[in-house]
Amino acid sequence: MSKYFLYIFAFFFSIANTAQDLSPEELLTKSIEFHDPSNSWSTFSGTLFITMETPNSSDRKSEVTLNFPADYFKLVVRKDSTTTEEVIDKGSCSLVVNGREIKKQAEDSINNQEPCGMTEMMRNYYTYLYGLPMKLKDKGTILDPIVVKKTLKGKEYLVLKATYEEKVGEDIWYFYFNPDTYALEAYQFFHKEIENDGEYILLKGIEEVDGMKIPKIRNWYTNKEDRLLGTDHLTKATAKTE
Repeated sequence: MSKYFLYIFAFFFSIANTAQDLSPEELLTKSIEFHDPSNSWSTFSGTLFITMETPNSSDRKSEVTLNFPADYFKLVVRKDSTTTEEVIDKGSCSLVVNGREIKKQAEDSINNQEPCGMTEMMRNYYTYLYGLPMKLKDKGTILDPIVVKKTLKGKEYLVLKATYEEKVGEDIWYFYFNPDTYALEAYQFFHKEIENDGEYILLKGIEEVDGMKIPKIRNWYTNKEDRLLGTDHLTKATAKTE
């Protein structure tokens, strides 16, 4: 009888180990199968409508138009009485503020070397955050070889650590996946992890567009003080550029 129970224990232990011993690549694949089963993100053409709420400040409403096949990006931001419109179209860029074109955008660029400067940074920002977890497949991403279990806000997750090649970025990122559905439900980054700086972001809800499941709400908190910085609401997403 003891031998029988030993076999049963070994059987269930092996099942548990299989669940726990996912490689980073396997975990990422499962999460992408949840969020983007048809690989739509790589050819996405559409607009994301985002409202940002921050404590003691008015809302910021953004329209982010992406057309990856055409190498096109447009960001329209409305806050208080100011409306800005930034465009990158096949490498050419423009910036318009309250209807007036600003031609010296190079002054805002990194080391004054990139004519699209801040607009390029905003494109990278939106395509990275709203393209997760798919963007973890990008060249220059270094996945830690071990998937670990961590608890965040009382919930247990499968956690994937990612760093980047120097030319891509210097921050350390942790991505928190639901162990049952493999949905990405939170992520966290540090500039210097030993100082507990940086932020963590909790994701809620799903907005479906073009066969993808994009997190609808992002709540941003500081790692050190656990202070709410703001909330991004994806109020709508369309699958065609306007």
